[in-house]
Amino acid sequence: MPKTKRLAYDAEFKLKAIELAEGKGNRKAAFELGIHESMVRKWRKQKTELGACKRTRRAFRGCAARWPELEAQLVDWVHIQRAASRGLSTVQVQLKAIEMARTMGIDNFVGGATWCYRFMKRNNLSMRTKTTLCQEIPADLLEKTTLFRNFVSELIAEEFIGLDFIVNMDEVPLSFDMPLTRTINKKGESSVSIKTTGHEKSNFTCVLACTASGIKLPPMLIFKRKTMPKEKFPAGIVIKVNVKGWMDETMMHNWLAECFTKRPGGFFRRAKTLLVMDSMRAHITVGVKQAVKSANALLAVIPGGTTKFLQPLDISVNRSFKASLCKLWERWMTEGEHSFTKTGRMRRASLAEVASWVVQAWEEVPIRVIIKAFQKAEIVADDSADLDSPSSENENDPTDTNAHPAMTDEAMRAIFHSDTEDSDFSGFSGNEGD
Repeated sequence: MPKTKRLAYDAEFKLKAIELAEGKGNRKAAFELGIHESMVRKWRKQKTELGACKRTRRAFRGCAARWPELEAQLVDWVHIQRAASRGLSTVQVQLKAIEMARTMGIDNFVGGATWCYRFMKRNNLSMRTKTTLCQEIPADLLEKTTLFRNFVSELIAEEFIGLDFIVNMDEVPLSFDMPLTRTINKKGESSVSIKTTGHEKSNFTCVLACTASGIKLPPMLIFKRKTMPKEKFPAGIVIKVNVKGWMDETMMHNWLAECFTKRPGGFFRRAKTLLVMDSMRAHITVGVKQAVKSANALLAVIPGGTTKFLQPLDISVNRSFKASLCKLWERWMTEGEHSFTKTGRMRRASLAEVASWVVQAWEEVPIRVIIKAFQKAEIVADDSADLDSPSSENENDPTDTNAHPAMTDEAMRAIFHSDTEDSDFSGFSGNEGD
């Protein structure tokens, strides 16, 4: 006996059938539409749901909520948090659901990942990425990047600087709740905004540095405090504090003295080193330049607006570091019970715990990612680069004088050692290609 093909009808067809049945009756409506009468009776019971759903929807699949009151309260909590533009993760939703279940006296509620997925599906929620503005690209981008790469390559050739002695340093603004790039939100929203949590003291700065050969210098954390914390911190990290929680000239001197000296040969300062940094004001003060020179190092300042193309840490290293850091934070969130404030924010981790995450996340960054980032920034040669491309020919051909014939070595050095960059570190906005 041949199998009969079951037809699926969308909500628009079902609503027309309901309207016809209300006027002529279920049996006559089913006869005119060529369907079974039981289907019409079923659809009339679902009239409210069919009127509220999309006209293209064909079925209502999925299990009903086992704890509808709990889910109703949780949905209201989610809407309140999103109305305040607070970021939410699935872990936070699970923990809040467990807290609500305990308050409501529900003993057999687990609130695992599978339940959270079904809860989101039942309530038309999904993970959404925040909408942000990109870094504005300067009009003379090609000229700036070309001049900087030529300047660096000439320094490396003149001073015979090896890969172990080419260092890139950058600040990574972070917060204790690990800023989310995705959040639970209603489906179909065209704009998803996430603002800061409002706890200014929860922000801190992580200073990272690495060499072109993949060697990682010890990270430095700058907490927003007036006094040094008394917690016991892990080895392999430098802890500093100031009232703003970000890099200034004093912190730069501390970094040069306690982190930059840990580079290969940095203690005896015998080998010439090239230090590549962005144009943040604290990086290019007179005192910092003198300290860099005293450390037997040369300074190469990346032009403003070009860090996403010229700074290896911004190209790929910071992303790998932050991904590992977020995983450690999520693991910490799921391994124990955490309390919430009255506004719905989760209380932060201790400074020592955060420091241990930074150390582990920095160790987990693959060496190949660091090496590839320097190559992609074209600070060092890429052995796998396509030598047939025009950019590679211009960089590797010493006889090419048509790129910038009027630009002398003195002029190039003046550009990248100038003090004309007046933009200070703007806190935790991530303007420089975060």
